[in-house]
Amino acid sequence: MVGKRSVNDLFFDISDLLLMIFTFIIMAYPFIYILSYSLSDPLKITTGLVLYPEGFSLDAYKAALGSPSIFHAIFISILRTTIGPIFMILVTAMAGYCITREDMKGVRIFRKYFVYTMYISAGLIPTFLVIKALGLVGSFWIYILPSSVSVFNMVLIKSFIESIPKSLEESAMMDGANDFYLFWRIIFPICTPVIAAVTLFGAVGQWNAFMDTQIYNTMHPELFTLQYVLYLALTTPPMDIGEEMRIFITPKAFRMAMTVLTILPILAIYPVLQKYFVGGIMIGAVKG
Repeated sequence: MVGKRSVNDLFFDISDLLLMIFTFIIMAYPFIYILSYSLSDPLKITTGLVLYPEGFSLDAYKAALGSPSIFHAIFISILRTTIGPIFMILVTAMAGYCITREDMKGVRIFRKYFVYTMYISAGLIPTFLVIKALGLVGSFWIYILPSSVSVFNMVLIKSFIESIPKSLEESAMMDGANDFYLFWRIIFPICTPVIAAVTLFGAVGQWNAFMDTQIYNTMHPELFTLQYVLYLALTTPPMDIGEEMRIFITPKAFRMAMTVLTILPILAIYPVLQKYFVGGIMIGAVKG
């Protein structure tokens, strides 16, 4: 039986509700502003507070999507967001499985080594020199190979694998399975929830990355990503707007449309993979 709520409980509920509403407004308004401004006619915007499109117009999106450099940047971003997580999952999952093997010689040293790299970095200049020595500067593979190893994701996968009952591995070993078969045919399919979560982390990171382009590929426009093109649009006047489009849109409207284009893919992919977070990374079971 539910007892009668006190005045303090009621006050707490109201305060909590108001706080949540206030937080939602603070987080949602920037997105509403960007979307509304990008769909508005810049000549009809009279106030700084934009809650809905004023004078509906798609000219900013036409200018953004009509630019050859932006269209190519979208292709590069999609390519790295697709290939990058695949490489990262292959390397990270196998490494996470290896450091769970207590019978492997030196496994404790490897664990400490990987954890140390999460706190200690060589710095920008030594990293650049190593990347240059490897011949990755000015190459598409600069987006893929350095991000193939993620210690944080490796620890997540390791923790998930350790939650799987050892009896499953032992029974497979008794049936003659080797480590390769055990990982790919038994362990890896069970790790679907954590693999989905790690894939989401990797895809979002790849899509939002622009510093690697700025550091290693700034002299190679054919390798510019969408995020880096957005960065250039936000810091310098957009040069890809045709003269005929400059009459109808402003640089600010162009930047808003570019920002919306960079957000849409994340909004589309996140709901698809979000279901794997329901069970969490602690799910594990013996399956027949």
